[in-house]
Amino acid sequence: MFERIAELVIRRSRLVLVVAVVAVALMGVLGAGAFGKLLGGGYDDPSSASSRAAKVIDRKFGGETNLVLLVGATEGRVDGTLAERSGRALVAKLKKEQHLENVISFWDTSSPDLRSRDGREAVVLAHVKGNDTERDENAKSVIDAYAGPFENTLTVRAGGGAAVTSEMGTQSAKDLVLAESIAVPLTLVLLLLVFGSAVAALLPLAIGTIAIAGTFAELFLLGSVTDVSVFAVNLTTALGLGLGIDYALLMVSRFREQLATGASVDDAVRRTVSTAGRTVAFSAATVAAALAALLVFPQYFLRSFGYAGVGVVVIAAVSTLFVMPALFVVLGHRVNGGRLPWANRARSDSRTPLWGRLARTVMRRPALTALPVLAVLLLAASPLLGITFGTPDERVLPEDAASRQVSAVLREKFNGSDDAALHVVIDSPVNKSSLGVYATQLSGLQGVVRVETSAGTYAEGQPAANDPGNPALGRPDAQQINVVSTLTPKSDAAQSLVREVRAVAVPVGTQPLVGGVDAVLVDSKHSVGSRLPLAVALVTLTTFLLLFLFTGSVVQPLRALLLNMISLSATLGVMTWIFQDGHFSSVLGFTAQPMDVSMTVLMFCIAFGLSMDYEVFVTSRIKELHDQGADNESAVTNGLGHTGRIVTAAACLLAVSFFAFGTAKLGFMQLFGLGSGLAILIDAVAVRGVLVPAAMRLLGRSAWYAPGFLRRFHARFGLREGGSAPAAAPDPLVKGASEVH
Repeated sequence: MFERIAELVIRRSRLVLVVAVVAVALMGVLGAGAFGKLLGGGYDDPSSASSRAAKVIDRKFGGETNLVLLVGATEGRVDGTLAERSGRALVAKLKKEQHLENVISFWDTSSPDLRSRDGREAVVLAHVKGNDTERDENAKSVIDAYAGPFENTLTVRAGGGAAVTSEMGTQSAKDLVLAESIAVPLTLVLLLLVFGSAVAALLPLAIGTIAIAGTFAELFLLGSVTDVSVFAVNLTTALGLGLGIDYALLMVSRFREQLATGASVDDAVRRTVSTAGRTVAFSAATVAAALAALLVFPQYFLRSFGYAGVGVVVIAAVSTLFVMPALFVVLGHRVNGGRLPWANRARSDSRTPLWGRLARTVMRRPALTALPVLAVLLLAASPLLGITFGTPDERVLPEDAASRQVSAVLREKFNGSDDAALHVVIDSPVNKSSLGVYATQLSGLQGVVRVETSAGTYAEGQPAANDPGNPALGRPDAQQINVVSTLTPKSDAAQSLVREVRAVAVPVGTQPLVGGVDAVLVDSKHSVGSRLPLAVALVTLTTFLLLFLFTGSVVQPLRALLLNMISLSATLGVMTWIFQDGHFSSVLGFTAQPMDVSMTVLMFCIAFGLSMDYEVFVTSRIKELHDQGADNESAVTNGLGHTGRIVTAAACLLAVSFFAFGTAKLGFMQLFGLGSGLAILIDAVAVRGVLVPAAMRLLGRSAWYAPGFLRRFHARFGLREGGSAPAAAPDPLVKGASEVH
């Protein structure tokens, strides 16, 4: 297959480039409209009880509260004459807003729970209409219209779920611009340092650009037919730029090596595609398989990263296999054009690689060198023993974000936050007596301050005196029950309350659904946890199969999976130590909280795939030498010696793309960027530099073992080099070893 690709590109190089330019232009036009198709939510399981409860409330009760306007009196109390007059005027205007429904305020109800304990602030609760995209736009419209002074007697600040999501979307766009402005210039500088040639340095950027443009177009098309998260854009830019550069870096390096042996341009292209091109194809398959596992989760936030990840990997690989060789044919030896002053020295240094010497040292005493590295990685993984999970809330925003400040005031100054109440929905008729008994039981649960129903309000296991209830909570065919507590939203106690509410005996013939922010968290954790084993199994099995087809060994895939899990555990442990335990929070500017369950799964899949990316890079060269007759030690030493520089450069370039998101103001995007970047560096340095050669030395000849029937299977279906490259001079590090360039 790779020989045919090479021949096609050699014969039709200019046509390939013309098609690529036209395709990029079309993808750019489509991709420009992607942001209009992307949504801001997607953290909950649409089939969960909490999601179904929200749908019933939307359909029959005007929707759950998702907008909280915190209204403060500029002078005195909110129940003073002037403040009350302005408050009623504000509420009257809000009730006329086409984007709002279920507007409830202190001035309508005189409920003390809607007024702060010091009387200086009150809240207006409302539901913003629309799907995720419409809700963001509608919330922003309302907030822009009302936030700030009102009639010189009140000040208005916006909070609640809709405001938080809207601010997260706005902040994400700002973070993306900042990250790109850092990553692109740094990447170009690193490429110049690696290649020492302006022309060669620009080629990987071209592939990265194609990958990003193509994936934006994919997101536009997918967003037209299904729900796609706006945060998929962040992965597209980081992975598109980094992985496109990774693949192009491998191809450019091999092409320049071939030219250096005296091969003609056409022969150099053939050998590059049949060797490095094969590696790129297998690498893309392993990374795509890891990211495709995200598609098993019901939350479209996670699925969106699967869409973007698989798309960007495939587009990067295809453009690398076709566009890059076409550029080689057209440029020829001019690929080394624009040489920089250090270029000759860099080329000379690559002939005596540091990584080869390191591999040789490790293989002399594999256990002695590997054990300290393993100890450090296991120590780094130890914080995982205390990991807890949550979902994003207002605390991921900067401290000066209005919605975050509103939530803080609600927790500190109000008795019970109605916007964080549990909403129990009975989507069937129920008589008043049964409803009262059920509400009485709910009000007796620890932490509950009151239970609101259409039949009355209940507290401490008793109905409130002279309280006829809220008629808006009752329908002939349905009932809504609000369970208000003093518990901190998303805390362990609040999650326990969800389970206790669900355990209370229900009215005969009914099936209540429990919703609200805490119920969403409980259901999201259960949803992700129940599907995680399937995702891990799919990633593991597909990776094992691909590596077996690549190497013909059953030991190599097992060795790769084991080392990968160790490095991933270390990465997740460090991220837990930082983002959950709060270390460096003042430096990075985040608030410590439980690990975001969705982002942790995402980081696992990304880091797993990228680790396998480098596994394929290194193993391909080792196997190439092994197949040509080199002994195990020579193959490993020379393989690492001649790929170490490429892998290190590729890792640094890809890590830059992810580390740039460490500048983000959203806490979970910092977790995503820093965690992915750290995983790449741990794998490229500790695993590839020390653990791989140590493991190969300890395994010896058994590293390439496969049972007879699998050897026959591989002989028939496994993938091999389509052609051999000419042997270069023996590597000075290992006597008698030959290396293929």
